[in-house]
Amino acid sequence: MNDSPQPPSVDPGMVRYLRTLVTVLTGVMILGFLVIVALFVTKFSSATRVALPDEITLPDGTTPTAFTRADGWYAIVTDADTILIFDEATGELRQTIDVTTD
Repeated sequence: MNDSPQPPSVDPGMVRYLRTLVTVLTGVMILGFLVIVALFVTKFSSATRVALPDEITLPDGTTPTAFTRADGWYAIVTDADTILIFDEATGELRQTIDVTTD
């Protein structure tokens, strides 16, 4: 009187197939990860660096709070709500913009 259920029989061919499938998929995942890392390295290593001025001479009494750069000029935002725009090549002050807030 043995009423306990018997475990289903395991096909050795199916186990070998599943083991091979898991191994192949693991290899594909590792290869994909390496490709992604290589793409990041090649993409970001060739990025151009932004050339910043060595020295910026501000008018007396101004304290910079922000800096931005564009083609041919750069700007300094001061704590007195003014934007000072400088020529990139010469470093001379081109324009002063007073910022008004409502």
